[in-house]
Amino acid sequence: MRKGKKKFIQYKERTRINNAIRAAELRVVGPEGENMGVLSLAEAQKAADDAKLDLIEISPKAKPPVAKIMDFGQYRYETKRKASEVKAKSHVTETKSVQVKIGTGDHDQKLKAKRAADWLNEGHRVKVDLFLWGRYKYMEPGFLKERLERFLKIIPADYKLAEDIKKSPKGFTTTIERIGKSVKGPRIIEETETVEKTEEKDSGEVSKSKKKGLDDLMNIEGGLI
Repeated sequence: MRKGKKKFIQYKERTRINNAIRAAELRVVGPEGENMGVLSLAEAQKAADDAKLDLIEISPKAKPPVAKIMDFGQYRYETKRKASEVKAKSHVTETKSVQVKIGTGDHDQKLKAKRAADWLNEGHRVKVDLFLWGRYKYMEPGFLKERLERFLKIIPADYKLAEDIKKSPKGFTTTIERIGKSVKGPRIIEETETVEKTEEKDSGEVSKSKKKGLDDLMNIEGGLI
């Protein structure tokens, strides 16, 4: 019983051609796209045979069903191409998520930044979260916001803030979306590397003015802190 049901479903979904067509009469479209009117199945099949082409039922639910005289291989190719075009145009924009934490290392940051850039390039929005836990939630808001901004700078894409940076139940968050149609990775990565080298050079001053001794307290190397 299961096998019989499966065969029935496949048959209903298959395009009927030539002798597989059941309708007694058809509205026929000719090889050049001309309207040949309503013909009996025998007349439509003879016209297809005379043109050395196939009789293809293209609208089985119409009354009467519509059939076209053309090469079946060409018909399958055009059908697949049109389906691909429709799929490409019906791209659904989603909001993807990237989460960084205090202590996330430089290598992991770059991987997450690259992933965000890929999503932007696909046309998606990206929600970027700075996840905080425990005592980190009570650190200076301005300092934490700057850590999130630092991560945003290394995303190798041209983008804009769709939502401003704000506090969230888990830390700080923002949403970004791409500008234009392309992602300019190499140029922004080079700028990022320059920024990182400058930050390493001035790490002593940053520790005194903004970290307020937190590195000594938490003993974290690299990462967002």
